[in-house]
Amino acid sequence: QVQLVESAGGLVQVGGSLRLSCAASGRTFTSYAMGWFRQAPGKEREFVAAITWRTGNTYYEDPVKGRFTISRDNAKNTVLLQMNSLKPEETAVYYCAADTYRGSYTYSPVVSDVYDYWGQGTQVTVSS
Repeated sequence: QVQLVESAGGLVQVGGSLRLSCAASGRTFTSYAMGWFRQAPGKEREFVAAITWRTGNTYYEDPVKGRFTISRDNAKNTVLLQMNSLKPEETAVYYCAADTYRGSYTYSPVVSDVYDYWGQGTQVTVSS
């Protein structure tokens, strides 16, 4: 069984920064990609960023390019999401996800179906 535990989100002002982390644990955890998704009230879950575990290739949703940075610590099985210049419309529950069955070898890591494990979600609120 794999568990993904996200760090606490929080309340941040417009233009502020926040860093989320996601720690993976479980027997012989192996990930091929990890991603972050978010879901705002009344909206569908959307892709934010992803990183492949072996090569470190990164993927970003267009609106966050240049402001968000995803990174990984292979030794700690942790993925980070540094979010800068946050906007009110980015208020959402942020979810960490892991691909442990090589779904990302066939499909793009931006697709949610690639991931077979999900964190519980953490609330990020950007106040104006």
